[in-house]
Amino acid sequence: MEKSYFEQREINCIERTNALISEMPYFLRDFFIGVEMRTSPLTRLNYAYDLRVFFDFLVKKVFRNKKIADIELTDIDMLTATDIEYFMSYLNHYEINGKSERCTESGKARKLSTLRSFYKYFFNKNMLNANVAAKVEMPKIHEKEIIRLDSNEKIDEIGDMLYVVDSGSGLTQHQKAFHEATRLRDSAIITLFLGTGIRISELVGLNVEDFDFNTSSFVVTRKGGNRAVLYYNEDVAAALNAYFTVRNGDLSVPKTERAAFISLQNKRISTRTVQELVKKYAKIVSPLKHITPHKLRSTFGTNLYRQTKDIYVVADCLGHKNVETTKKHYAAITEDIRKKAALSLDITGRKDT
Repeated sequence: MEKSYFEQREINCIERTNALISEMPYFLRDFFIGVEMRTSPLTRLNYAYDLRVFFDFLVKKVFRNKKIADIELTDIDMLTATDIEYFMSYLNHYEINGKSERCTESGKARKLSTLRSFYKYFFNKNMLNANVAAKVEMPKIHEKEIIRLDSNEKIDEIGDMLYVVDSGSGLTQHQKAFHEATRLRDSAIITLFLGTGIRISELVGLNVEDFDFNTSSFVVTRKGGNRAVLYYNEDVAAALNAYFTVRNGDLSVPKTERAAFISLQNKRISTRTVQELVKKYAKIVSPLKHITPHKLRSTFGTNLYRQTKDIYVVADCLGHKNVETTKKHYAAITEDIRKKAALSLDITGRKDT
C-alpha cells in the first residue's frame, strides 16, 4: 500500500536521524531510544542536528585531540556550565561541514533545550554526575514585530492579494506565461491559508480524499500526527471547487496521484514551490513586508480573534495545545486583550447602577 505524505516524511526523518547518529559517539543511540516514546521523528531529527553542532564544537574547541566518534561520556562529565556557555557564545558564528552558520536567539534556545534533554537523560540514568546544562540560563528571546496582511477601512491587502492571484496583475511577462496554468491552484492555496490558517506542511500533505465538499470541511494532519477536521467558508469553497473541477478533469494527471495540490509536473507540490508562489504575489501587494505562508497563518489568526474575541477558538483552529502559544505568536491578539481591558476599566472603582 502506498504510504501517505506524512508517513513518508516520518520515514525520511528517521533515516536522516540514524545517519547522523552513526557519525557521533556510540552512547547517543541510547539517548535517542530513550526519548523515542515521547518525541516525534522530526523532533528527534532536530535533536540530532543540534547535537552534531555541539560535538563538532567540542572537538574544535575543547577536546582538540579527539574525533567526534571517540568522545566518551566521561569526557562529557568533565564539562562545566562555563563550557556550555562557551558553546552558546560559539553559536554566534561558527562553521560546520564547510559552511558558515549563525544562530538566532530562538536557534540558541532550541540547542540549549536539546542539551538539557541530553544531560537530563544521562543524569537520571546515573551515567553523569551532574546536569550542568540545567545551570545555564535560556537566552532571552526578544519579541519580533508580527508581520501580516492588513485589512481595514483604509487598506485591503487581503483583497488585493486575492485579486493579484486571480488576475495576474503586476506579474512579469515570464511569470504571466505560467500564470494561466497555475491561477486556479494558486488561488485555492492562498485562499485556504487565509481562510483556515493551516501550516504549509499541512497544506502540502493534503490529499484529494481529505476534502468533503458537502460539508465544506477537510481532514488535516497536525503536528505530532493528530488528525483534525477543519471547516471553511464560501469564499474558500468557491476557490477549491474551481480548482478541483479542473484538477480532477485533467487527463494528464495520473490516476494514482492523490495529492490535492500538484505542480506543473503533476506531482505533489513542494513546500519550496508554495513558499515561492506566496512570495511572488505578496511582493506585488506589499513590497515592504516579507510575507510567507506562516504570515498568512498569522493574518488568519489575528482576523479570527478580532471577529470571535475568543482566544480558545483561535488556539483550537490553529492547532495550538496551549493558548499561551497563540498569544505569543499573535501579538495583535494580546494587544486587543489589553486594549479591551483598558477601555472597560472604571478608574473610580464604582459600578454602574
